[in-house]
Amino acid sequence: MRLTKLEHASLILEDSGRKLFIDPGSFTTAITEAAQTVAIVITHEHPDHWTPEQLERIRSKNPDARIFGPAGVAAAAGALPVEVVKAGDEIEVGPFTLRFFGEKHAVIHESIPVVDNVGVLVNGSLYYGGDSYTVPEGVDVDVQAVPAGAPWLKIGDVMNYVLAVKPRRSFPTHEMTLSKAGKDTSNARIRWATEQNGGEFFPLDPGDTLDV
Repeated sequence: MRLTKLEHASLILEDSGRKLFIDPGSFTTAITEAAQTVAIVITHEHPDHWTPEQLERIRSKNPDARIFGPAGVAAAAGALPVEVVKAGDEIEVGPFTLRFFGEKHAVIHESIPVVDNVGVLVNGSLYYGGDSYTVPEGVDVDVQAVPAGAPWLKIGDVMNYVLAVKPRRSFPTHEMTLSKAGKDTSNARIRWATEQNGGEFFPLDPGDTLDV
């Protein structure tokens, strides 16, 4: 299975000629190379993780592609056919097995509503928690997508998150709010946390790939 990192929080996974998109949102370049997509996972309803336009671009070439997200995504998506998933669900779609974890977005501020959020484990290997610090209990994580910058994020909390998950490999995501200096700082902290449990950090940029 090959992972390609896109801008901000979006990822593509490819296996056996089929594609899975995760969180194609407003900070990600318009997606045009979407043929052979079997599924889209949206971790939560915030627009930096999905837009109707991005979904329609993918579905225009793959009308049978399934869309998965928590209840809040289904409500926000209106007529789009989102299949509601929650913690504990496991779904097979094409060559991908999806397991879902967690319930809520990390707190931004007491004045801002806390929305639904699910983390996803793909093929027992890649774990991406969306905008949360949900640890996938009982899972030996091979690759962790680690949030690097966000209004809800403190880098010390991210470091503790990585220390708790103990991935064999990690890479940064959710970083369009960061300057070059900010990315370098976050990468250094994520690298340190990953290496404490013998893991390896990969400072992927948009367009970079990793075999998982």
